[in-house]
Amino acid sequence: QVHLVESGGGSVEAGGSLRLSCAASGYAVNNYCMGWFRQSQRDEGEGLAFREGVAIIDRDGRTRYSDSMMGRFTISKDNATNTLHLQMDSLKPEDTAVYYCAGHYFEFRNCPAGPMEYHYWGQGTQVTVSS
Repeated sequence: QVHLVESGGGSVEAGGSLRLSCAASGYAVNNYCMGWFRQSQRDEGEGLAFREGVAIIDRDGRTRYSDSMMGRFTISKDNATNTLHLQMDSLKPEDTAVYYCAGHYFEFRNCPAGPMEYHYWGQGTQVTVSS
């Protein structure tokens, strides 16, 4: 059984940094496409389709970012601890959201961008950025 557990969220002032982690069990982060998505309070209670893509990483470590996160966020994975990370720098109030990690169950190279394509999800971790 696959479990993804996010941690590292919290409250920070604009310009600050946070590092999110996603610990996986029953699933190898190194083998498949994984990503970070976020859902704002405005879309709270809505389904997966309302989750905004943040960053994607494939089996070979190739990454993609949404335009608004490019240069500020860094996705990475630690194979030794089977953990996915998201380093977030220069945070802005508009980054406030619940952040989720997600895993694909078979794709490892042509990673899809949309949340509906991912099969495994964590419970989310809240990030709040104050101005």
